[in-house]
Parts: sequence; C-alpha cells; structure tokens
Amino acid sequence: MSGQATRQRDVVVIGGGAAGLSAALTLARARRRVTVIDGGAPRNAPAEGVHGLLALDGVRPADLVARGRAEVVRYGGELLDGEVSEVSAVPDGFVVTTRDGGVLESRRLLIATGLVDELPDVPGVQERWGRDVVHCPYCHGWEVRDRAIGVLASGPMSVHQALMFRQLSEGVRFFSRDQEPTADERARFDALGITVTAGAVARLAVSGDQLTGVQMADGRLVPVDVVVVATRMVARAEVFADIGITPTLHPAGSFIPADATGRTAVPGVWAAGNVSNLSAQVSAAAADGARAAQHINADLVMSDADRAVAGLTVAGSDR
Repeated sequence: MSGQATRQRDVVVIGGGAAGLSAALTLARARRRVTVIDGGAPRNAPAEGVHGLLALDGVRPADLVARGRAEVVRYGGELLDGEVSEVSAVPDGFVVTTRDGGVLESRRLLIATGLVDELPDVPGVQERWGRDVVHCPYCHGWEVRDRAIGVLASGPMSVHQALMFRQLSEGVRFFSRDQEPTADERARFDALGITVTAGAVARLAVSGDQLTGVQMADGRLVPVDVVVVATRMVARAEVFADIGITPTLHPAGSFIPADATGRTAVPGVWAAGNVSNLSAQVSAAAADGARAAQHINADLVMSDADRAVAGLTVAGSDR
C-alpha cells in the first residue's frame, strides 16, 4: 500500500482471524467494499489444531485462516498484510493508516484484533505453550485426557481450571504457589481427589523434548505430563485510543465493551471475537464476526437509504 492514494471502503476490518475473516466474508457476499488488514500474529498459532469447530475439528490454525482468506477473496474482498499504525475519525467515517504508509478511508470499522495471552513468569512455560502447557479444557481437554495434569495457580481462574480438568482426568494436581485454596475450594479438591502441592515453583522440567514435571524451589520434582495455566488475556486495542476506544479491565485481563451485535460505544465502530469476548473459542469468534457484519451492513443500508431520500428531497426543491 505504500505510496498509494487514499482509497474509499465501506468497511475496514482490522484483524484477520476467525472473527475478522467471517465478518469480511459476510460483507463481501453483501457486495460491500471490504478490506481486511492483518498483522499475521494469531493467538492460536502454537496449537496443533482447532477443536470444537463443527465439521472442521482438528484443522490446523494456519489452514483454517488460508481457507477463510481464499473465501473472502472469492467474493471480492481485499486482504492486506500489515500492521495498523493509526486510526482517526473523519466526518463520514475513519482513516486507517498502516505502518508502510498505506491509507484507507472507511465508512465503518470492525475491530477483530483478538488478544494477547500474558503467561505466568515461570521458566519453561513460554517454550511449551500450546503444546503441553495449555489453558482451555474445551480447546485441549480431550487431547490431554487421562494424563497427569498439573494446574499452576496463576490467576483467579486457576481453581476453576482444576475443577474443569478433573472431569477429564483423575490425576489432577494443583500447585498453589502463593494462591492457597480457601476452605470451600479445599473441600471440593478433597472430595474430587485433587492433590494440592504447596510451595514456590522454580521451573518446568523437560527431558529432551518431553515435559517431565514441575520443579519446585525446594528441589522436589513433581511428575506431570501436562501443565495448565491461567493467562492474563489482554485486548489488542492500543491503536484505537484516538477514536475513543478504551478497553475495560477484567480480573482475567481486558476487553473492548460491545453490545450483543458487536456495536461499541463509538459510533460506526464494531468489535468481534476475543477482543470483546475473552472466552470465545474459534467457533464463537466466527459467529461474532458474522453477526457484527450483518449489523454493519444493515446500518450501511439505512444510511444509504437516508442519503437517497435526502438527494431526492434536494432535487425536488430545485423544481
């Protein structure tokens, strides 16, 4: 896009994951001029497959995105690889500028930038993330069923995670670190056979390319096959501050508030997927995108109709 003049679009979608591509597909099929700008850093890139997605269970994340991109292009949608550096409001919409100097002017804007998982600061977690360090029982639970699972206390969702993964394995252990279970939580753990291991965690232990356990600060090695962590999920929203988009803080991170249609508090701006729904899996994110796109298109239809009426009124007054 570098060096090109400003181009007019009906909708610019920022973020090319499941939500953004689903929205773009819906809009392109409605014959809208839609452009998706994507920085190529999907949240689920480390995962081997996408699970719980009807008819596509187990598809590789990269393959899913490739299929989605091809479908958007098939209906006339535009895809741009790059990062957005600035978004500003203008009287009839928004100006979106990319880091390579490209400029798009758009009547409506859909934010589908997703979120960033901030991982616990424990050596080995980052390196094993998406493999044998996981966070979601619906995304990874079946794959780790009946294995020795260690839940690393790392946030307000950790106790809940231990209870959820206990449904999938009898061998669940809770590493409490500085998050000692309450009496009620301890009672549930005891009733379900969830072992609590107290003390500071030094690192994850690995032999070759295999996770072997959790190394405690006191030298103990506690064998586990899988480690579950609670990430802090932070909306990718910094670039939208100048148009009034302010993320809302949540115990588990931050998100962009939006109503059931995806409409934000800023006129003309919608949000879909993980950027506005921290718990959305790929299937839910895609549904969010399609729903937001339908409402964006309906909003544009009404705007176009009002403009047409205004044009007729002006023409009639000249007679």
